[in-house]
Amino acid sequence: MSVIAPQPKAHTRIEEPCRWPGIVERWDGEGTPVRGTRSGSTGAGVVLVCEHASNSLSGPWSDLGLDAGAMQAHIAWDPGALGLARGLAERMAGPCGGTLLVHAPLSRLIYDLNRAPDLPGAMPERSEIHEIPGNARLGAAARAARTSALYAPFHATLMSELATQMALGRRPAVITVHSFTPVYAGMRREVEFGVIHDADATLARAIVDGAGDSTLVTRLNEPYSAADHVTHTLRLHATPYGLPNAMLEIRNDLIADDAAQAAMASRLAPILVGAIEKTEAASCPAS
Repeated sequence: MSVIAPQPKAHTRIEEPCRWPGIVERWDGEGTPVRGTRSGSTGAGVVLVCEHASNSLSGPWSDLGLDAGAMQAHIAWDPGALGLARGLAERMAGPCGGTLLVHAPLSRLIYDLNRAPDLPGAMPERSEIHEIPGNARLGAAARAARTSALYAPFHATLMSELATQMALGRRPAVITVHSFTPVYAGMRREVEFGVIHDADATLARAIVDGAGDSTLVTRLNEPYSAADHVTHTLRLHATPYGLPNAMLEIRNDLIADDAAQAAMASRLAPILVGAIEKTEAASCPAS
């Protein structure tokens, strides 16, 4: 008589209910940070989004079983992306009549806010070479709890900001800001500045064209493309409303510290502003 070994049970613990909305920062038309304002009090010609801004763990997910080194790596967040996004928002605010930045409060390992809830990558069991013990064998209830706690409130925040701008008569460009590793799977990546588009390539192509005179190695749809499911935020918030949109990917060794992030923001902001003006689709007056 054969004995069938018991199979490991799915992780069915339902994580505590809590909500983590997107964090909103604003700059007025003078490029000055605006503190403590409600949605609609500051106009914006550009809405920047940083879905992988944080490597923080908190609440029911204060320990995913990874060491400190792994939590500083790209698997947990996009290093340098938030600092770059803030630098871009500040520098683009003047010519674009104000800017908004919506960014993530917690690590992408808890929930990758740029992935749909039905994709395995939204709550990955493995990222690059790292196993994620806290994500192993998540049951349906645990996945639903994370979706309700992080994904839904983050995207509700972003949708609210965009809807308010449109109600005010603005047509803001939506630009997501990310970083990528210089080496992946043992291969060196030559691209330094990638611009990715979803259904509408207009703004992305204008950015690539505008970057032609820079010294950055700039390529369209590298190191990722929409086929890799990386344009989820654009598809959710920009495409349905016909808002100009693009995803930026900057190699993270080029934005490794505050000074490098500021320098990169100074290089990229004029390119982005020029591309937005070229599309003639956003409320971005000529500088």
